[in-house]
Amino acid sequence: MANQFSFQRQVETYAKADVIVIGGGPAGTAAAISASRLGKKVILLERSGQLGGMGTLGNVSIFMPIGNVTGIYREMIAEVLSEYLPEQHDVSIAPQYSPFVLRYYLNEKMKKENVEVCFHTEFVGVVQEGRQVKAVVAATREGLRAFEGGQFIDCTGDARVALDAGVPYTSGREEDGLTQPMTLMFMMQNTGKPVNSILPEGCYYYENKSDLPQGRHLFWERNKDGNLLVNMTRVKGNGAKIADVNYAETEALRQVFSVVHYLQRNGFENYALAHIAGQVGVRETNQIVGLYTLTEQDVLEGRRFADVVAQTNYEIDIHSPDGKKTCDERHVDGYDIPYRTMVPEAVDNLLVAGRAISATHVAMSSMRVQATCYALGQAAGIAASLAFADGCPTRDISIAALQDVLLQQDAVLKFAPEAEGV
Repeated sequence: MANQFSFQRQVETYAKADVIVIGGGPAGTAAAISASRLGKKVILLERSGQLGGMGTLGNVSIFMPIGNVTGIYREMIAEVLSEYLPEQHDVSIAPQYSPFVLRYYLNEKMKKENVEVCFHTEFVGVVQEGRQVKAVVAATREGLRAFEGGQFIDCTGDARVALDAGVPYTSGREEDGLTQPMTLMFMMQNTGKPVNSILPEGCYYYENKSDLPQGRHLFWERNKDGNLLVNMTRVKGNGAKIADVNYAETEALRQVFSVVHYLQRNGFENYALAHIAGQVGVRETNQIVGLYTLTEQDVLEGRRFADVVAQTNYEIDIHSPDGKKTCDERHVDGYDIPYRTMVPEAVDNLLVAGRAISATHVAMSSMRVQATCYALGQAAGIAASLAFADGCPTRDISIAALQDVLLQQDAVLKFAPEAEGV
C-alpha cells in the first residue's frame, strides 16, 4: 500500500465568481457562455494554454454528425465557417475544420461573452463545507490559488472535481472496468510531389491494413487544401490513470510515425507529416453516479424524458477496450439526455457536463462526441445560473425555466408527450 500524507496550508484566493467552470473543452466553453449570457460573473479554468479540449488539444478536428444540432454549437459552426471557411457555410453541420482556427475563435468568443479565462490553471482539489463547494484550488503559474464561487461546473472530462468532492463514480465496462482505448491524431499535407518515406528506428513496419493498430483506414481529407486528418492509432488503457497515459503518450507517437510510413507507401506518396496533436486523445475515463444514469436501453429504444436538455442520434461507437482491432458500432435513431444525469446526489452546487455525466459504458459511447458535449455544457451553464439566482440546490431548479432559457438561447428541443416525468 502506498504511503498517504496529510497536510494543511493557507491558499490565497485569486478570484471570485458566481459560476466557476473547470475545464475549457466543448462542455466548458458552452457552459461559460450560457451562464455569462444570463448576467452571471463566470470564470473558466483551463489546465492548458488553449480552449477547445480534444477538438484543439487532441486535434479531433472534425465534428461528428448528430441529430438535433442547435444552440451554441450551431452558432459556433456558423461563425467559424462564415468567417474562415465560407465555402462550407450553411452546408455542413459536421465540418472538418482547422484546430488552430477554432483555438483562435474560442479565445475571441470568450472576450465577447465577458468570460474570464485562466489558462495554465490545473484543478487540484475542492474546499467543501457540508454539501456545499466553497472553492476549488488550482495549480497556477503563481502557485496554488483558490477560486471561490457560488456554483461550480465540472467539465474536466474525468469528473475530477466531482470525485474530489466525494461523488460516487464508475469507470469503464461493468464487467471489468476496461475503458475505450486512446488515440493520437495527426495531419498530413499533400506537397504535390513524392515524399521520401522514412521509418524511424523502433517504429513498426505495417505491411497490410490488417497490421494497423485499428485494422482499418480512418481519415478525412479537406480536398481544397490537401489536408489529411488521420485517426488510425490505438492504445489500450484508461486515460485517467498515471501509468496508462504515460505509456499511451509514447506508444501512440511510435504508432503515428509507423502509420505515416504505411500511408506514404499506400496511396499517399505525396503527403508529408504536418502536425501531431499535443496530447493523446482520451475517449473514456470516469462517469459520475447522478440522479439518473443513462443506459444502453435508453439509447437504443430512443427514450424520451420530461427533463430533456440535449438530444442526439450519434451511433453507439465503442472502440474495443480489450485491445482487439474492432469497434462495436450500432445505429441509433435518436434519444434524450435528461438533466438529472448531470446532477450529483450529495453536493448541492455542483454539476458535471460533458462525457463524464452519469451514463453506462455503452450509453457513454454514443453521447461522448463534441456536439453533444456542447449541448450539455450549455444546459449546465443555464442550470447553474438558475440555481445561483434562486439560492437553491441544482437538483431543485425549475426544469421548465431551464428549458425555456435553452429555447431562448436557440437550443431547440423536440418534446414528446409520452416523455417520462422527473
